[in-house]
Formats: sequence, structure tokens, C-alpha cells
Amino acid sequence: MAEAIPIVDEPHGRTLEGEGASKPVMRKRKGILHGIEQVALEVARILQDAGKHALNDQMNPRDLKSFEMTDNHLSFTSDIDKRLAQFISNRITYVDVFDGFWQFRPEECHPGERYWCVGGIDGAINFVRSMPEWTITVSLFEFNDQCSAQPILSVVHAPALGLTYLAVRGSGAIRIRKTPLGDKREKIMPSTTPSLDYAVVSFGMSHVPEESKRALEVVSRISGRPADIKRVGPSSLDLCKVADGTYDAYFEAHLHKWDVPAVSAGAVVVWEAQGHLSRWNGDLVHWRQENDVLATNGLITDDLRQYLA
Repeated sequence: MAEAIPIVDEPHGRTLEGEGASKPVMRKRKGILHGIEQVALEVARILQDAGKHALNDQMNPRDLKSFEMTDNHLSFTSDIDKRLAQFISNRITYVDVFDGFWQFRPEECHPGERYWCVGGIDGAINFVRSMPEWTITVSLFEFNDQCSAQPILSVVHAPALGLTYLAVRGSGAIRIRKTPLGDKREKIMPSTTPSLDYAVVSFGMSHVPEESKRALEVVSRISGRPADIKRVGPSSLDLCKVADGTYDAYFEAHLHKWDVPAVSAGAVVVWEAQGHLSRWNGDLVHWRQENDVLATNGLITDDLRQYLA
């Protein structure tokens, strides 16, 4: 059985990010698509279209002036993020508006309400440095009977890799790969590696010294057991690679509120692929707090967790 993603959100919360962002034009529904799975496929097509624009933009010469420090956060200053978010958000309104967008949701929520969460480029440094490991993401949050929001649909698209991951709660997760013979769709599931020995583990870190030190201390403690320890990123893609069995586990010492779009999208993929996702200590990942995150194939969770601190 798939393990439910342990994620909660504070009821009646305001925005997680996107303060001051331009609000998409809301349109009346002209006919709701049949089934949320079909909605996910339509969103995947939107991200694939957006990805073509972003990939073209990546070909332009760039340097580290594309970043600046704001409030101890390394911010991506290119306007590509804003343009992508606007393009994706406007296109989504033609698919199904539901109740609007996550960053613009009202003070009070009601059970059953659904809000889109549109991310910018996840893996901006990779993007700027002409590396292929970056993604654009969309997730759909739904409020339950306790007015706690959980992601129920997600799409993670890696344009430069020709990969798209889709997941809908209760319907499994699939990966679409571009091949010379056309798109290939395949259901994904985690690896069956039974222990940390000879596993392939990925980890995330940031420019913040304390956060990086915490992650690297774990790397030092587990060294000698995994077959390989990788650091490529971004978080959404690392999570998807746990879901499809490329990696056996992924951990990151500190995920911030601006990581919510990427992490929520990757989380649904992990869950629907029957993987494990939690905080390092096993607690729920909380959308309104800073989190550390552990994702595994479900078999090596306890083995790896003993090294996390």
C-alpha cells in the first residue's frame, strides 16, 4: 500500500510565498475536464510548452549576476521565473480554475477547496550554469475536513532532460520520457534496495554555512556504506528520482518556505510511487515551517535515519 505523505498546513494560513506577485486573470470555467487525471495530463502539456521557452532562455549567456542576496536568501533575479509563472498560471485557468491560486487564497478556507501552487525554476544555479538538472513544477492543494491543506496532484517537468513526472493521489505516478520514437509513458516505483549498504543516496544543501555543514556531517557519517553519494539537485528532481528508483534515498537539512512548490510537487510523486517522505525525525513535513526532509524507497528509512541529526 502507498504510504500517505505526512504533510500538514496551518488552517486559515495566508501566503507561503509569492507576496507581491501579479495575480493571474481568473476565468469562468468553460467546461471542466473529466477526471483529475485528465487535468494532470493537461497541466503536463502546459509545463512542456513552458519548458520550451525556458530551455531557449537557458541558451542565452548568463553569469552569477543573475543572483542576489536578500534576507540571507540567494535569490534568482532573472525575469524568467516571473514570465514562466504568469504563462503557466494563465494557461491553467483554461483547464480548471478550481478555487484559485495558493498564494492568493482567502483568510478562511473550507473543506474541499483546491488551490494551484505554481513554482518557478527549481535548480536555478544549474539553470544559470547550463546544466540540465532543473525543473518547473505545479501542484494542486486540497483542504480536508480539518482545513489542513495537502497536495493531491503534481507535475514535475525537466525540459533539458526530456522528463515529465505526473502524480495524482490514489492513481499512482508516471514518468514521460522523450525518445527518438516519441514519448514513452511508464509507471514508476522505488527501488528494492534493502539497506544503506550499496545504496545510491542523494542529498541537498544550500549556500547557508550552517545548513551545508549539517548535511555534510551526515555525508561523512554514512560514508563507506552507500555505493555512491550524489549531490546534483534540485529537490523536486531528487524526490522524483527516489520515486522512480534512480536513487534509493534523498535527504536535505533545510528546506525553506520558497521550496514549497518544488517539494510539494515531488512529494506527491514519491507518495504515489509508494515511497516514504517525512522529516528526519519521522515527524510530518509542515508547509508553514522550515523543514528537513527525508525521502526513501521505504526499505532503508530506519537504516539511514540513525545517521541523521
